[in-house]
Amino acid sequence: MNLPLFPLKIVLFPGCMLDLQIFEARYLDMISRCMKQGEGFGVVCILDGEEAGEAAGEFSAIGCEALIRDFEQRPNGLLGIRVEGARRFRVEQAQVLPDQLTLGQVHWLAEADEQPLQAEHADLLALHGALSAHPLVASLGMQLEPTGQQALANQLAYLLPLAAEDKLHLLALPEPLQRLEYLQHVLEQLQEQLGG
Repeated sequence: MNLPLFPLKIVLFPGCMLDLQIFEARYLDMISRCMKQGEGFGVVCILDGEEAGEAAGEFSAIGCEALIRDFEQRPNGLLGIRVEGARRFRVEQAQVLPDQLTLGQVHWLAEADEQPLQAEHADLLALHGALSAHPLVASLGMQLEPTGQQALANQLAYLLPLAAEDKLHLLALPEPLQRLEYLQHVLEQLQEQLGG
């Protein structure tokens, strides 16, 4: 399937909200088409290049579909949109169109069924609660009560200030339990660094 791609310096996860300000003609056209057709676009993380101007030089092969949930004209006259992460995908091929929009041929990645949270996830759940209280997080309007492993893993991976490589690794992992274990590992390493 062909999907218009929006390379950003961010990693979007399923079920997570992202606010974007659109000002380039290629993306205004893309958003307009997506809204008319009731379709989403793909958010991929820029590995080399910039968000504005020419098409990004290099971006991640794993990305997340973005569905437009709300839009408004900002006080500065630019279009503001709020998107929600949906399905994960892998980019098989990409081409840059004459207007510098990147079109990707994507393969949707299978999602594991949601599993209930376990007792060993209590620390991660507490961390999530602390993050949710932050005004910036609250302003995103996300469903902030994780009901299972998938939701907790995706929201923590999205909200924590991790390196892009860590976030991309988490997005690529097929099982939510693997993502939670990896997050626990990353947090333990961080605590060691801070303690040491």
